[in-house]
Amino acid sequence: MINTIDFFPPIVDDPYTFGQIAAANSLSDVYAMGGEPKLAMNLLCFPNCLPLDAVKAILEGGNDKVNECGATIVGGHSIEDNEPKYGLSVTGFAHPRDILSNSANAGNLLVITKKIGTGILSTAAKGGLLAEDDVKAMEQNMATLNKYGWLAMQKIRNAGAVIDGCTDITGFGLLGHAGEMAKAGDVTLELFTSKVPMFEKALEMAQLGIIPAGAYRNREYIGDDVLEFLSKDPEKDHLLRARIDCLFDPQTSGGLLIAIDEKHVKDLQEALGEQGCETAIIGQFKDKKSSFIELHD
Repeated sequence: MINTIDFFPPIVDDPYTFGQIAAANSLSDVYAMGGEPKLAMNLLCFPNCLPLDAVKAILEGGNDKVNECGATIVGGHSIEDNEPKYGLSVTGFAHPRDILSNSANAGNLLVITKKIGTGILSTAAKGGLLAEDDVKAMEQNMATLNKYGWLAMQKIRNAGAVIDGCTDITGFGLLGHAGEMAKAGDVTLELFTSKVPMFEKALEMAQLGIIPAGAYRNREYIGDDVLEFLSKDPEKDHLLRARIDCLFDPQTSGGLLIAIDEKHVKDLQEALGEQGCETAIIGQFKDKKSSFIELHD
């Protein structure tokens, strides 16, 4: 049995979309551990000034995502609060042999299943700096279940492949969560910044200095574990610094990071592609060096 809980205030304007994103985020930890969600309970805080139609839309968005993953909402709890908040307490199940830890072994490749940059995009959206299409792309990314990455992993595991580690990317950003995998395995991750799938608009905003406060906190928290390699070309260096800012960017309902042996990586990429996920190989774990993460262009 896997139990997890998460909830947060709105990061988008539309209440139904907020409900979807919050639910997808709450369900994600079960998938990252190799399990399948089965039961969920609503956690809802809302002020008296919030229209009941908005409350209903939040719950409908969450319910639709729970239904999409094949689980059932069996109850919940709501309280009055000054700020709306929503999320789920989720119960999932997995056979003990199928449980995945957020670790990695030397020789593993690191595969990612979603684009990053949603924290930067959310910050830009609050400032009215995004076009409607960019906002929709951001929302769709965050509302997409990690069920599909899990299904891809299950497919190749059923065929005999071994997944050595997995985690999902949330508030600590890609580098924070990848760093946890490296620390748990006592290995060093060589991360190829140019291979990481990022929203082009997020990269553009990062170059303009539109960075959420959480990214700076992440850099302060894990910066000592990261060895940065920068170009001698000033123009290229500016772009690389923006990419690194995106790597520290806190994500909401981010994708999975999967550590897998090179001999199985093609099968994983094919299975992820069939599920509509990103398939990029963004790094390689090696024997421990001076830092847990080395950034390469």
